[in-house]
Amino acid sequence: MKLGILVNTDRHLHDIVGLTRAAVSSGHEVTLFAMDEGTRLVEDPSYTDLCKLPGVAMSVCEHSAKGHHVRTVGLPKEIVCGSQYHHAVMVHGADRMIVL
Repeated sequence: MKLGILVNTDRHLHDIVGLTRAAVSSGHEVTLFAMDEGTRLVEDPSYTDLCKLPGVAMSVCEHSAKGHHVRTVGLPKEIVCGSQYHHAVMVHGADRMIVL
């Protein structure tokens, strides 16, 4: 199963990390897309370290990040700084979606 997680707030880091790790440990793929206030989480290593897990793909809306004064320079190369296109790709490819 492919799980998509839309991260549009910065209030659920613990839940995002737990859900992602649980899904991967059960053999599922996880795609995370951060936008709006959720882009603030890219400044937290416990969020960005998720990109190193096998089966995890991550992207962040660069426009939202700029709007919330979030620094994206220096992010791990596995995290794509992109656009809402990446959100659409995640939704299209996911079997299930969670919005946090």
